[in-house]
Amino acid sequence: MTTGPATTGPATTGPATTASVPTAPTTAVVIGTGLIGTSIALALRAAGTKVWLADTDHRAAQLAANLGAGEPLSADVALAEPADVAVLAMPPVLVASSLRAAQRSGLARCYTDVASVKQLPLRGAAELGCDLATYVPGHPMSGRERSGPAAARADLFAGQPWVICPVADTAPECVEIVAGLVSACDALLVRMSVAEHDQCVALVSHVPHLVASAMAARCAAAGERALALAGPGLRDVTRIAAGDADLWTEILSSNAGPVREVLLGVAEQISAAAEMLANIRAGQDDASKQLTALLETGRDGVARIPGKQGRPAPHYAIVPVVIGDQPGELARLFAAAGVAGINIEDVRIEHSPGLPVGVAELSVRPEAAPRLAAALAASGWPVASPA
Repeated sequence: MTTGPATTGPATTGPATTASVPTAPTTAVVIGTGLIGTSIALALRAAGTKVWLADTDHRAAQLAANLGAGEPLSADVALAEPADVAVLAMPPVLVASSLRAAQRSGLARCYTDVASVKQLPLRGAAELGCDLATYVPGHPMSGRERSGPAAARADLFAGQPWVICPVADTAPECVEIVAGLVSACDALLVRMSVAEHDQCVALVSHVPHLVASAMAARCAAAGERALALAGPGLRDVTRIAAGDADLWTEILSSNAGPVREVLLGVAEQISAAAEMLANIRAGQDDASKQLTALLETGRDGVARIPGKQGRPAPHYAIVPVVIGDQPGELARLFAAAGVAGINIEDVRIEHSPGLPVGVAELSVRPEAAPRLAAALAASGWPVASPA
């Protein structure tokens, strides 16, 4: 069992506040050892939690165990006592039935899931008669285009929002235990209702994937000469379209109402842009101003997307550095930045087609850019002027 990627920016109304940092659970069972489940298990293990792993794909569970994520838990092995928490890391449509089976076996004191929609699993759990007091619906807002346990990382959730959606029946004890799990993964705890969550992720995760897929679908029929000109703009827009199509079909279908509402709004703006371009061709005087206004609104929207740890996105300067396409070069570059005492906030690597070099675009605080450029140049790195 695997869970879908939770890509593209936080769905948050602000981090929840508590009097003290919740403690990590002592014991946990992770059911579903895909990317998300294995990453949670690795993070819990790093925090000192005893972890057992279960998956219908025994090879996936064994691979996760070999990576140090925990011990495999077979169907014929019972725990000496219930675990503090069981994490259901699987697609939304499987959560309710898995929750019922886990609760009937007394697997844990509390349960949470990581599905990318919340109303569907909660409704299914209620219909199946699950104990909602011990169930805390959850969703870590992080992921990767790659899937499976081999792609897992213990730091996958560090600094990223992790939504929990307790309901009226949820026991405070279980909310605290799941909050401890979130803290152990170095994520930012956010509390929402299930309805608000599904509306938010439609905007920040689900529709972006559809838009990226629609643009990538245009590339599927494009000529080779056009694609040979592709640069970072196209790669940025289409990157998340590489996700698992079957899994994303389940995710989008599970949140069809909110996704449709947001998608219609995006389609309306795209149609308006097309009409503006038609009016520009026809020579209408104000059409260019309308297009500029739309682009400026988009720029304003980008500025509102939070940066690291949910804070307002800062402005970074870009220091371009030519880097060889060979082992160890990136580590050597970062080491040089470290010697200069400068933190690299982000990095993008653009490869030069047909050449054994690329350009590493290092994002740093604006005041640090001249110092970094000078330090790297002094170390022999080919550096362009900061942008």
